[in-house]
Amino acid sequence: MAAGYKDYYKILGVERGASEKEIKQAYRKVGRKYHPDVNPGDKSAEEKFKEISEAYEVLSDKDKRQKYDQFGQFWQQAGQPGAGTPPPGWEEGFQGFNFDMGQGGFEGGFGDLFDMLFGQGRTGTRTRENRRRTWTPARGRDVEYEIEVSLEEAFSGATKTFNIDGRRIEVKIPQGVKDGSRIRLAGQGEPGRGTERGDLYLIVRMRPHPRFERREDDLYTDISVPYTTAALGGEVEVQTLSGKLNMKVPSGTSTGQTFRLAGQGMPRLRGSGKGDLYARVKVTVPKTLSTRERELLSELAKLQGGK
Repeated sequence: MAAGYKDYYKILGVERGASEKEIKQAYRKVGRKYHPDVNPGDKSAEEKFKEISEAYEVLSDKDKRQKYDQFGQFWQQAGQPGAGTPPPGWEEGFQGFNFDMGQGGFEGGFGDLFDMLFGQGRTGTRTRENRRRTWTPARGRDVEYEIEVSLEEAFSGATKTFNIDGRRIEVKIPQGVKDGSRIRLAGQGEPGRGTERGDLYLIVRMRPHPRFERREDDLYTDISVPYTTAALGGEVEVQTLSGKLNMKVPSGTSTGQTFRLAGQGMPRLRGSGKGDLYARVKVTVPKTLSTRERELLSELAKLQGGK
C-alpha cells in the first residue's frame, strides 16, 4: 500500500461493503471511545478521533466514497483539472469568437471545440445554417455542493474553507443550521457567457455526534446515575455543548426517566433563544462490592423484606 494511504474502512472497523447504517453505527461506537470529552488532555486520543471523523466524512458521503473506492489515496484528485476533465472556466477564454473556419474547418461552438480537444471526435458534414452560430450572453448555472457540519459548529457558528474546482471558498456557518439547510453564496456558481456567474448553494449535512442526539432544536443525551444517588437523591454532572453543569436527581429515580434542562439545546436558526436538553437516566450498579457494602445492602434488603 502506498505511503500516506489511510484505510478508512479499517479505521472505522467495517467491511468495504458495509451499509450506510453500519458505517454510522461504527462511527458512533469508535467515536465515543476516542472523543475528547471522554479523554480530556489525551493528545493521541484526540488525533485518533480526528482520523475517525475524517474516515466517516468520506464513507458517509456517497460521491466521496465512490471516488475513494475507485481511486484510493488519490480520490480527492479525481475529476480535478489534469485528471481527464477540462479545467474549470475553460470556455471563458473563447467568449465572443465565431469558430467558422471555412470549408472543412472547425464549424461548431464550444461543444465542438470540447469534442476536438477532449476526444469525443464528432465529425461529419454540417449545413450552412449550422455553420455560423451567434454568440449570446447567458448567466452561469447555479451549483449545489454538500458540506458536512459538526454539531459543535452548528451550535457556536463557524467559518469553513474548502475548494471547489480549484477555487478557495470561505463560508460562515450560522448558529442553529440543520441537516438540509441551504446556504446561498451569490456569484460563486458556474461562470456565465459575458455576464454574471450563477450562485452556489451549500447543502448542510450534519455529522452524527457520539454523545448527543438532535431533534429539531432539542438535544437528547444519556447520563449515568449511581444507584445510591438514584435511591437517595443528589446531584450528577451533565455535559452540555456549552460546558458542564450539575443536575438535581430526586430520590427514587429509575432508569429511563428523562429530565429537561431548559435552554441547553441548539440555538434557533430563525428566532431567538435555544431549544432544551433532555437527559435520559441510566442507573449504574457496581460490578464488585466491598464486604461492608454487601453487609449494608443485605441489611437494607432485610428491612425492605419486613415491610
